[in-house]
Amino acid sequence: MASKALRPSSSAVSASEGKLSSLFIYPRRQYPRSRNPPQEPTVKISTPPLKSNLSDNTQEDQTRLALFLEKKCKSGDFTVGEALHHFDGMISMRPAPPTSSFRLLLGALAKKSHYSTVISLHATLESAGLLSDYIVLNILLNCFCNTRRVADGFAVLAAIFRRGHSPNTVSYTQLVKGLCLEHKIGEAVGLFRKMFRSGGRPNIVTYGTLISGLCRSGNTSTALKLHQDMVSSDGKYSALCKPGLVCYSAIIDGLCKDGLLEEARKLFLEMKLSGISPDIVVYSSLMHGFCSIRQYKEANALLNEMVDNKIPPNTVTFNSLIDVLCQEGNLKEAENVLKVMIESGVEPDTVTYNTIMCGLCFAGKIDEARELLVQMVSKGCLIDAVSYNVLINGYFNQGSTEEVISMYKEMINEGVKPTVVTFNTLMKGFFQKGRVGDARNWFREIKHHEVEPDASTFTIFIDGLCKNNCLSEALDLFHSQDLNIKLSVQSFNSLIDGLCKAGDLEAAWDLFHRLQKDGLAPTVVTYSIMIHGLCQQGQFKKANELFMKMEANGCPPNVVTFNTLMHGFCQNNEIVEVIELLKKMAERSILPDDFTTSMVVDMLSKDENYKEYLNLLPTFSA
Repeated sequence: MASKALRPSSSAVSASEGKLSSLFIYPRRQYPRSRNPPQEPTVKISTPPLKSNLSDNTQEDQTRLALFLEKKCKSGDFTVGEALHHFDGMISMRPAPPTSSFRLLLGALAKKSHYSTVISLHATLESAGLLSDYIVLNILLNCFCNTRRVADGFAVLAAIFRRGHSPNTVSYTQLVKGLCLEHKIGEAVGLFRKMFRSGGRPNIVTYGTLISGLCRSGNTSTALKLHQDMVSSDGKYSALCKPGLVCYSAIIDGLCKDGLLEEARKLFLEMKLSGISPDIVVYSSLMHGFCSIRQYKEANALLNEMVDNKIPPNTVTFNSLIDVLCQEGNLKEAENVLKVMIESGVEPDTVTYNTIMCGLCFAGKIDEARELLVQMVSKGCLIDAVSYNVLINGYFNQGSTEEVISMYKEMINEGVKPTVVTFNTLMKGFFQKGRVGDARNWFREIKHHEVEPDASTFTIFIDGLCKNNCLSEALDLFHSQDLNIKLSVQSFNSLIDGLCKAGDLEAAWDLFHRLQKDGLAPTVVTYSIMIHGLCQQGQFKKANELFMKMEANGCPPNVVTFNTLMHGFCQNNEIVEVIELLKKMAERSILPDDFTTSMVVDMLSKDENYKEYLNLLPTFSA
């Protein structure tokens, strides 16, 4: 994949032939073993006794406070502890400092993302009888929205109105952001329109915030329409502002994730023609998108363009490329990118190692993946749960359950806490081996390590029990009062399939109808299972009625569904019904597979009038 401009030199990396793991041979800086992100300190405010008069505030205290506010707050060069100390002093002063002083301190904390601290300090400010001004209220609104407390943000908006102020563009923009963070996209769009109708003037930040929220929630097409209206000369939003880097970046990323690379490419060219220089995020999104559809030359051209434009690729860029190449099973191209990464002076991190290990395991090179884990330790690179999860899954795929247990024990001994993914992988692997007792033990082990099971945990456990003839145990768990998690449709599918195979069609129907009561929609798999169960019981008419309903309910059948019903009709020697289903397949452009062909040929070969039926068969266009 690397072109001449980025091709690694032979001296840059002394890699052994054919081994990705041998590329990781340079010295590594040491990383701390801690895996917990830094937490915002807990705010403990003890309001000192109120001072009686100004004379109690020494000149030295006031000088220190002035220096803190004017120098440190404006530069951001302060700790939370310092801010709390000065706040305690300010709140006790008599007369109280001007609101502008509190505004400076709270604003500086908010800029450093100490949102919870600001909210706590503001509560203390109000309880001391010091009312907030318009700017302080906007700072508070911003903090509530950034901590996903948008309801409290709207309460602050109401306070702004009550105090005779009108919210500005910043106020509305923060509320739009808060709604997007809480995944209330419809409300965010509604607020944006309301702002526009009430005479407000959204700025480029407002547009960027809404467009980013739309794209992150999978509403890229809506974001693109908003963008097109902005750039159109007669668009209702075009007079306000033109899209900037944030808008372009969000939509290009969304289009790439939706597989709409041609549209993303057009927007990329439009962006450059508008005089907006793409950043590393835009390039990374496009390169990842092109690699995912195996257009490696396009991705490589973008990599070269980045370098030509003095935008050095970072770890995220390289990891993104390596990840998609490993998923495609293209380890050779992944090796080229890795060589370029090292030659460019960008150090592979834990994500790089884990991605390469995953690719090696996928290719069946488990020993080389294990060797890479050893190198991670020797280079001082942080080993996390993902590292072990990848190898545990790899050994399961190879059938080496002893090595699976060995990896888990090593994980515990190294002080790496297993995650829910670890236990889900272990349960699934042992169920697939038919070792139900071991799978049960791993299910119990979750509580021992204080790991919270998720919907996938119960789906795997229920599915494993059903497939290993433990249907009653699976049903007991399903109906358990202790089960306080919403099960997925996959769990229902497993139980419905188990009940159908056990011949308990009535119970299967009950579960099928319960899906919607639980806020879930049956999938094509659910319908196919029920249709198969009905056919097995000879209820072909009911199976056909369910087949007709599924499309009306917004779930079009696939080739498996057609095959399932056709197989039932074949067993009942209803050739005309089979031909009708084949015609429906052709109408929907669903191509028959090998099973369809084999079934139809076998059916016709058993009928003396097969020539008559041959003329009735539809033609499928490839």
